Amino acid sequence: MKQAIYNIGVEATMRIIGGKWKPIILCHLKHGRMRTGELRRAIPNITQKMLTQQLRELEDDGIVARKVYNQIPPKVEYSLTDYGHSLNKILEDLCVWGEHDIEMRKQKGENIILLNKEDVANDALPYAD
Repeated sequence: MKQAIYNIGVEATMRIIGGKWKPIILCHLKHGRMRTGELRRAIPNITQKMLTQQLRELEDDGIVARKVYNQIPPKVEYSLTDYGHSLNKILEDLCVWGEHDIEMRKQKGENIILLNKEDVANDALPYAD
């Protein structure tokens, strides 16, 4: 087995949840089980290939569980494992920090829209100018 060496604990955390998509996937899954299509709608800019890759990596690391239902058409759901739920505090802090950053940038005059879950679920996305 290959030995891993970290200089600081956050390196180990980033190995698991680092990158553009994993924290976003995890933030959606902390609210409950989701099917692949639901995740795609919740994260419209991710490709199917990237979503599948990221979910597989999270599953391999024991963060996400994949449940396959024996039916036609096939049904697969993803959820956080107990170990994955241990990231909820970190994820919540990241969300709160991001919301605070958005508000500060808005106050400085930036044109930023933060969609809520209902907007995404209802495809009520604003048009970009």
